[in-house]
Amino acid sequence: MTITEIEQEIIDEFELLGEDWELRYEHLIELGKSLPLIDAKYKNDNHIIKGCQSQVWLHAEIKNQQLFFTADSDAIITKGMIALLIRVFSGQSPEAVLQANVQFIDQIGLKEHLSPTRANGLLSMIKQMKLDALALKEKHNL
Repeated sequence: MTITEIEQEIIDEFELLGEDWELRYEHLIELGKSLPLIDAKYKNDNHIIKGCQSQVWLHAEIKNQQLFFTADSDAIITKGMIALLIRVFSGQSPEAVLQANVQFIDQIGLKEHLSPTRANGLLSMIKQMKLDALALKEKHNL
């Protein structure tokens, strides 16, 4: 699936939940619970995302010219947010990640329902994933 198709799938999921943000937060929490655990060796300062209120660890690697991310967080909502981003970006080419505009975040109303510090954290997650995509693209000459 393309990034755009995955984003549309997420938009559709959130629309099914209606405008009830309690249900939407519950969905985010469930997404976070389903996040594959990051290998313990990556839960260190080298993999922590700067700019997040909560601790968020992110690891990126290339397999068959596609990016794959794993992550973890000590906060349940934040873990759900990174799970959404991993769902969109994992399995994509570095170039596709770099070109992605992640408009689905605005379309599901997520940013407007986050505290300013969480919204900044979300932007920091996206920025770090794109930086990882760029670094791995260069490293592997993709």
